[in-house]
Amino acid sequence: MFQTLYSYFWWERLWLPANLTWADLEDRDGRVYAKASDLYITLPLAFLFLVVRHLFETYVATPLAGLLNVKEKVRLKATPNAVLEKFYAATTKHPKQADVEMLSKKSGCTVRQVERWFRRRRNQDRPSLLKKFREASWRFTFYLIAFIAGMAVIVDKPWFYDLREVWKGYPIQSMLPSQYWYYMIELSFYWSLLFSIASDVKRKDFKEQIIHHVATIILISFSWFANYIRAGTLIMALHDSSDYLLESAKMFNYAGWRNTCNNIFIVFAAVFIITRLVILPFWIMHCTVFYPLDLYPAFFGYYFFNFMMVVLQSLHIFWAYLIIRMAQKFITGKVVEDERSDREETDNSEEEEEAAKNGPLSNGHPILNNNHRKTD
Repeated sequence: MFQTLYSYFWWERLWLPANLTWADLEDRDGRVYAKASDLYITLPLAFLFLVVRHLFETYVATPLAGLLNVKEKVRLKATPNAVLEKFYAATTKHPKQADVEMLSKKSGCTVRQVERWFRRRRNQDRPSLLKKFREASWRFTFYLIAFIAGMAVIVDKPWFYDLREVWKGYPIQSMLPSQYWYYMIELSFYWSLLFSIASDVKRKDFKEQIIHHVATIILISFSWFANYIRAGTLIMALHDSSDYLLESAKMFNYAGWRNTCNNIFIVFAAVFIITRLVILPFWIMHCTVFYPLDLYPAFFGYYFFNFMMVVLQSLHIFWAYLIIRMAQKFITGKVVEDERSDREETDNSEEEEEAAKNGPLSNGHPILNNNHRKTD
């Protein structure tokens, strides 16, 4: 059964144009072609990336955070409370008003103390500023190096200037060593992102990030074994052109360099919108949708590749919406921050109000004054 499924999966009519077979893409006469088996190396490379990332974050990003004076916010810890902790872990981190009143009776705390406890408990679970900085530093470093390497791979190629060259002679297009390493490193990196996504900083677009990573891995893999390498290198370099700007803006934001962060963010927003909402759909996707039809009839692989491109483009539109919202805040003079991040919750005003009524608070509870004078 497995052999049957394997045969169906690699059926040539699925992935190659009519009248072409996998035999046409076998190495001969000094020509080397991409092979699906080449992709096996990306899995061990992905784990190597995770090791390199750990070393980078420990020995490079952490000292850099110290130099940039990345400071943690003081977070007041929630006092141990078995009743509230059980509800927090098993039911929800955001109790409704009826739940708060019920928990107030069970725990012996006031309603305001229960609300404050949940705010502080949620803050405890939020990733530290140092973790965010280290993660942004790692991605900034990779995306910058990948963009420079990608441009070096494609800038001297004729299809960088004339998109019709992408399909000239397709699929009989031999692979270059620079293309091989560019593909293997990019794919390995995205595998590593998918493996670490559960432990990375979780943002509001967590599901969209998973879809993006999976779609990217599928696109890179398919474009490799179907020999869409020329189009693939253009797409990868285009994506890397703005990602390092976003990560650098995050780094300066975590370091408290607001003006630098805002200026980089505006540059990032312009590059993102131009590359993802203009160049990608009206140049690259136009190239992958229309130009191949001049050479051969549409086949499954053609539809599959362009469908995955539409999935990526849909995510770009979603993220462009978030970017425009942040740009509006910048224009109106508000601090630019990542729309995808959970905001730190504060209860300072309530503590001051509580203190005025009951005296100073210790971790959310009134401090008992045991120094009162005894009366005869």
